Amino acid sequence: MNEPATAKEAAVAASPLHQLKDELDIVIPTIRNLDFLEMWRPFLQPYHLIIVQDGDPSKTIKVPNGFDYELYNRNDINRILGPKASCISFKDSACRCFGYMVAKDPSGKAINALEQHIKNLLSPSTPFFFNTLYDPFAEGADFVRGYPFSLREGVSTAVSHGLWLNIPDYDAPTQLVKPLERNTRFVDAVLTIPKGTLFPMCGMNLAFDRQLIGPAMYFGLMGEGQPIGRYDDMWAGWCIKVICDHLGLGVKTGLPYIYHSKASNPFVNLRKEYKGIYWQEDIIPFFQQVVLPKDCTTVQKCYIELAKQVKEKLGKIDPYFDKLADAMVTWIQACDGLNPTSASFSNGKTG
Repeated sequence: MNEPATAKEAAVAASPLHQLKDELDIVIPTIRNLDFLEMWRPFLQPYHLIIVQDGDPSKTIKVPNGFDYELYNRNDINRILGPKASCISFKDSACRCFGYMVAKDPSGKAINALEQHIKNLLSPSTPFFFNTLYDPFAEGADFVRGYPFSLREGVSTAVSHGLWLNIPDYDAPTQLVKPLERNTRFVDAVLTIPKGTLFPMCGMNLAFDRQLIGPAMYFGLMGEGQPIGRYDDMWAGWCIKVICDHLGLGVKTGLPYIYHSKASNPFVNLRKEYKGIYWQEDIIPFFQQVVLPKDCTTVQKCYIELAKQVKEKLGKIDPYFDKLADAMVTWIQACDGLNPTSASFSNGKTG
């Protein structure tokens, strides 16, 4: 049998589901029973689930039979991390990042979102030159005329970011003025987010390569006891994009879509978001101007340097950012403490 002639052909020829079956963990943060897993059983049952229970640790979370899973509540997090558990948020979806830390080795048509995420992660990204035909590694696509041949091999994809159908992922002010708006537009496309461009990452439909970017996938200090909420995934997205740009890694967005059926309360959201809405006008320029030194050659080094700059430049806005910067350092220490065999997450896991 002939070998694939190009990186594109090799990526298309790969069988993504079989390649990652024993290497992929699915992280689910929750405060309630997981009956919804029955709807996802055909796609998720072959994989290992890491369930992070937030809220009252004495409450029993029921998981449908037949799933391979670990369940961690707040008491478990405190026991495992000790004093470093302070970097894990309370009563906020940011608690999911603990699951990232403990992940271990071993058209009427139903959309297999998991399969699409795996395809995205296993095919290269092209952040250095935009391909107008979207993802050139997708089936039925290729590089368009004028695309430099020297860049067609692409780079490794660190993050696959999916989108929402039905109820959009809006902030509270937009929810309030557009309460009935629904997203019905399904765009059958994936694209690489260009180098130097930030994006608002949503953590609800997300996959990433833990070896490539895992230590930067920290969702910050949010929720109970903090002045801000609902910015956890966006904070992580801004951090990982700056680091991916620095290390020459790719981030893809587009497919897969997830149908989102329950709108959160915009008045509750506004209480959580209002400082973030104000602060983001300073946070975004900060990330746009961040420069990481050349000696930052690992994700951990990049993240520690980023924490230093957060404290120096965003700490002037509010003391919260001093505390957040300290938590970012604690997060890296905790990650390395739970993964002592590798200071650079070279165990090849996907989260």
